[in-house]
Amino acid sequence: MSFPKIGAQAPAFTLVNQRGEKVALKSFKGEKNVLLYFYPKAMTPGCTVQACGIRDSFKDFAECDTVVMAVSPDSVERLIKFEDKQELNFTLLSDEEHKVTEKYGCWDLKKFMGREYMGVLRTSFIIGKDGKIKHIIDKVKTKTHHQDALDWITNHLAD
Repeated sequence: MSFPKIGAQAPAFTLVNQRGEKVALKSFKGEKNVLLYFYPKAMTPGCTVQACGIRDSFKDFAECDTVVMAVSPDSVERLIKFEDKQELNFTLLSDEEHKVTEKYGCWDLKKFMGREYMGVLRTSFIIGKDGKIKHIIDKVKTKTHHQDALDWITNHLAD
């Protein structure tokens, strides 16, 4: 599996958020930049650190005309718990059948403690207002993800 190419139109999708509402990527075109990030599982240590960094930087993303959407194979019910427990302030999207995750090349073979399994590759895509992929962060550091993404957006997409 491979990621979409930088400069290409971001693959279209509509997924359900933590409130059961449908969210379509195309609704942000021409309006906002999008930080779209894929993560393995809500309420696990690394994913919580990553989400809390985004939560705490929410205002900074908004000032950069950027919305954040996080995609995982979790159920809507689990996403609600994650949002409530961590007081998250951005969109969590449920991709239980990992169709969107596959479109973005983020569903692949993983290895952990000698075991192989299919799972989510922690990856972020920065999508411009024109709907095109501007940058891919494929070596995500959960502790600095929010700042790494903000720095790139500030240096490359600032109006």
